[in-house]
Amino acid sequence: MTVAAPRTTDDAPPAARGRAARLRAAGGRWWARFSPAGLVGAVVLFAAALGPSLMPRSPLYQGVIAGVCAAIGYACGAAVGWGGRRIGLRAPWPAHRRGLVRWVCAALAVAVVVGALVVDGDWQARSRVLLDMGPPVSVRPLRVVALAAALALLLVLAARGLRRVTLAVARLVGRLLPPVPARLVAVAVVLVATYLLVDGTVVAGVRHVLETTYAQLDEQTWEGSEQPTAPQRSGSPESLSPWSSLGREGRRFVSGGPSTAELAGFSRSVGLDRDVMEPIRVYAGLDTGPDLDGIAARVVAELDRTDAWDRAVLVVTTTTGTGWVDPAGAAAVEQLWGGDSAIAAMQYSYMPSWVTFVSDRATPPAAGRALFEAVHARWSQLPPDERPALYASGISLGSYGSQGAFASLEDVAARTDGAVWAGTPGFTPVWAHLTAERDPGTLEIHPVLDGGRTVRWGLTLRDDAASFAEGRATWERPRVVYLQHPSDGVVWWSTDLLLDRPDWLREKRGADVLPDVTWFPVATFFRVTIDFFVAGQAPAGHGHTYVGEWADAWAAVAPPPGWSPAATSTLRTLLDEPQGSSIAAR
Repeated sequence: MTVAAPRTTDDAPPAARGRAARLRAAGGRWWARFSPAGLVGAVVLFAAALGPSLMPRSPLYQGVIAGVCAAIGYACGAAVGWGGRRIGLRAPWPAHRRGLVRWVCAALAVAVVVGALVVDGDWQARSRVLLDMGPPVSVRPLRVVALAAALALLLVLAARGLRRVTLAVARLVGRLLPPVPARLVAVAVVLVATYLLVDGTVVAGVRHVLETTYAQLDEQTWEGSEQPTAPQRSGSPESLSPWSSLGREGRRFVSGGPSTAELAGFSRSVGLDRDVMEPIRVYAGLDTGPDLDGIAARVVAELDRTDAWDRAVLVVTTTTGTGWVDPAGAAAVEQLWGGDSAIAAMQYSYMPSWVTFVSDRATPPAAGRALFEAVHARWSQLPPDERPALYASGISLGSYGSQGAFASLEDVAARTDGAVWAGTPGFTPVWAHLTAERDPGTLEIHPVLDGGRTVRWGLTLRDDAASFAEGRATWERPRVVYLQHPSDGVVWWSTDLLLDRPDWLREKRGADVLPDVTWFPVATFFRVTIDFFVAGQAPAGHGHTYVGEWADAWAAVAPPPGWSPAATSTLRTLLDEPQGSSIAAR
């Protein structure tokens, strides 16, 4: 029996050979349209984007960041190649060697991509161990490469489309103007038209969907949130703020917290012989006033109604974007004081914090200022020995908003009895100024200012440097505490990361950050941008999740009579139990 030899391309019919040749030629022409220097830049920034960062992330996030960085790298590389050609630079190898050079470069590119994926898998695994998270997804490299390549190609093709449109406009304008002015006018016209098109369609459409979605969510009620019956709570039958007006997060806040039985049990466990009280929680929803001042006035009216001025402590808390109040932070104050406390908050939005951060950074500090000023004005009318100690607080965007009520640290000390702020975004003016003015030789992630006389920073509880006792000066009152984790991308994100290396990437890394986290132009900015979004998914004590740390902070800022370090440890353990404190999408 004769076995037929395998059929080769040369044995194929002439029509088939012609189609194959045309396809190869078309593929070659398509590939040749890409800038070699641009491809080099794409590979370099792709690899840099996969380098170690603050938080592990899913293949989706990693693919997106790698694709965006690859597109930017291609643009930069193409620009460099174009500039080189304009000044007469040519490849140093002869024309007949170009094919070999291309194959060598392709092999190097594959090696770099594979190496970057190996590094990515290694640091992700080590970071997950460091942060007590599970193992990474096994098919991660394939997903990352596929998504990054598709997104980078889409962005490059979109840029090429805009370039073609610009050239067409330049030809039209060139009938009236000289070549150079015509090109400039064409670029300006296309940029403006693109902005208006994107802003008027894509951005407006996304904004509408988000507003509709979160407005509907705000009308819902979390499972387990029930209308309070105690008059000390907003939303109760006696309240001036109806239950239906509080919004989803407001309803959760006023219906939550420790009961008097739980407060009494905790007091006995830490050896405090005291009578406990029903904590006061007042809240005003977004629709309870015509503007921020009107909403704040409703909060003050609720403080009057509940006799909050007779309590030992009053905490003015600025919420996050959706109106959320951290349950662990509120519970820490109430357990600390056995319920002899009042917490006041108000809603200024129902959108997630990241949406507010992108689209409306002015409202949170305006809301924080309106609420604190209203409460402080009423509080100032009372005799000094007959009013509660007044504190300011907030987490994340709430910390940014709360600090909007103050011009400086001196202002905080003059008008409050202390403050606790957690996960403060790096663009917060007061925090940024204090961090920049830190004592020489102290770290950006854990500054010491003026020897620790008024303000101190606390890191992750696993870090020995977290002790609030650190400081060369006596810690005077009022006291201010900033809680921040080295792995919290919300704290460390800044547009300066695009081209400047910050001090926290020059200095020793924090306890929950890999030591090989480094800075690379452009890529680090996008890495930390993703860290910004995934930080709220971290376990307690890491990233943007603050739980037990509230015990240390409030015990340092507002300790009740008879309080002890052992009581702080017990409270920290209690808070570390599941509290629903993750602020993802808050």
